[in-house]
Amino acid sequence: MTGAKRKKKSMLWSKMHTPHCEDFKQWCRRRLPILEWAPQYNLRENLVPDTMSGIMLAVQQVTQGLAFAILSSVHPVFGLYGSLFPAIIYAIFGMGRHVATGTFALTSLISANAVERLVPLSSQNLTTQSNTSILGLSDFEMQRIGVAAAVSFLGGVIQVAMFVLQLGSATFLLTEPVISAMTTGAATHVVTSQVKYLLGMKMPYISGPLGFFYIYAYVFENIKSVRLEALLLSLLSIVVLVLVKELNEQFKRKIKVVLPVDLVLIIAASFACYCTNMEITYGLEVVGHIPKGIPPPRAPPMNVLSAVITEAFGVALVGYVASLALAQGSAKKYKYSVDDNQEFLAHGLSNVIPSFFFCIPSAAAMGRTAGLYSTGAKTQVACLISCVLVLIVIYAIGPLLYWLPMCVLASIIVVGLKGMLIQFRDLKKYWNVDKIDWGIWVSTYVFTICFAANVGLLFGVVCTIAIVIGRFPRAKTLSIKNMKEMEFKVKTETDGETLQQVKIISINNPLVFLNAKKFHADLMNIIQKENANNQLLDDISKCEQNTLLNSLSNGNCNEEASQPCPSEKCFLILDCSGVTFFDYSGVSMLVEVYMDCKNRSVEISLAHCTASLIKAMKYCGNPDSENPVSFESVSAALSNIYSNKNLSKLSDHSEV
Repeated sequence: MTGAKRKKKSMLWSKMHTPHCEDFKQWCRRRLPILEWAPQYNLRENLVPDTMSGIMLAVQQVTQGLAFAILSSVHPVFGLYGSLFPAIIYAIFGMGRHVATGTFALTSLISANAVERLVPLSSQNLTTQSNTSILGLSDFEMQRIGVAAAVSFLGGVIQVAMFVLQLGSATFLLTEPVISAMTTGAATHVVTSQVKYLLGMKMPYISGPLGFFYIYAYVFENIKSVRLEALLLSLLSIVVLVLVKELNEQFKRKIKVVLPVDLVLIIAASFACYCTNMEITYGLEVVGHIPKGIPPPRAPPMNVLSAVITEAFGVALVGYVASLALAQGSAKKYKYSVDDNQEFLAHGLSNVIPSFFFCIPSAAAMGRTAGLYSTGAKTQVACLISCVLVLIVIYAIGPLLYWLPMCVLASIIVVGLKGMLIQFRDLKKYWNVDKIDWGIWVSTYVFTICFAANVGLLFGVVCTIAIVIGRFPRAKTLSIKNMKEMEFKVKTETDGETLQQVKIISINNPLVFLNAKKFHADLMNIIQKENANNQLLDDISKCEQNTLLNSLSNGNCNEEASQPCPSEKCFLILDCSGVTFFDYSGVSMLVEVYMDCKNRSVEISLAHCTASLIKAMKYCGNPDSENPVSFESVSAALSNIYSNKNLSKLSDHSEV
């Protein structure tokens, strides 16, 4: 008896400690998303659009890599490395199928603060190029890229630590107005940093609080030093870029291949500068020597990590926030999901590993991601193809970029920031939806341009939390109420005595960014459970009523689902009398709920909507302007359903 017990116990023990192959496979697929989509890649349908997108993306990666490396106060060749290695790492670990990772203006600006502080231009010695130095660059250039690589390494470590701590669930604090204001303010900083190249001026490095205003003060004080040739070439480049890109966008449905205006402009400007010797004749600043090849990997200098902690946190937070917003937008547009914590891991490794290959901090850029949208990219294969082309540039074409004028490169960067700069148009939307969100946007933008992107982001988050905490206690719906469900038996003229289902759910809390996602998830759970029950139960004559959803304040759904009546369509009425206030995230989620219900053949109506809520839904994209969506009361919504479906009689009804 004892032996049998021991044998049974040993079997259970070995079973508990035996690794399950299926669990390991699921873990690998979850942490290596490339294993999920790569085996299902359709060569016939996706290879051609991914190839065309990869070619266009490579042009952006090269130009932005050169410009953002200079913005980061390092040699331009290191920007090419930063356009190669992070894109490969993200393609393996990232979940955004249309996210183009590489050099990023905001992280370059942040790392430039550390580079200029630790290795200032005044410390440059008389040693120029040496045969013993890496890539033939001076020790001064290698010291600068060492600091930038240290910022990238430590920033990536912070992001990986946030992944381990599962802090991705805290991203709901990053509301859309805060992200929009921060990225717009940072884009304004980038444009300001390119002014000296657009005007052909020599300007010392200016940073710190109010550095934005000091730069323009310096420009106006030294307005006579502007080179007219550089200014005219910059204006001509900007006009050509904007005009051609607008034409490409307008006729993209009629033409299969868009004109790579960036590439054409680079070739034309470089050729013209070489033929006319603009560098000497007109004094135009050019990119200069681009060495060939990739140096062997080397660890970043660990002795400077303690001195770059502030910049590393800025790179980790700002880069992740901007990249996550693009990944979530891509997922929403193309109907797939993105794990916030997995994005921490992907971007963390995209900073840690490339730092050993002399790369500056990386993140996803709006201009490159929008380029993937417009060129019809399907998967991350487009980014991998662009990496192959960037590699060709590094080993073969790089030296030919010597004659590229810096004013042309700056023009390409400024036009590429158009997507961020036009976010000023969101101000009208926020004003009409929620004036407090408008105030948060403006104040976050002001803090960003006055100080830095990470300071503006922190201010926006703190301000948002403080306002919500201040508004919730004044809400009239803090009493705990369960959402209610009602089911009705109705009689139709065509089918006789059939069961039609009407669900009435009352929302007992304000709709804000804190509970918007939970509201969407709980409502979708009700519909999914109903659809599953409709498939299993074919002949049900009587419906039982249950409370399915608790209030949004405690955010839990009951495990037991009601047994709904089988019907072709379900009618849902949302009683919005409890929505005493809302913000842009809450209204956007309400519109998204409407669209999801419509796709699931669920007709939805809103009751007891305030005038401000109806107005806000219109500005957020009211999904159905032809048919009435909102009604004065629940009874009015029921009457509308009754009349539309030619219902003659309510035969039975049960109430919670």
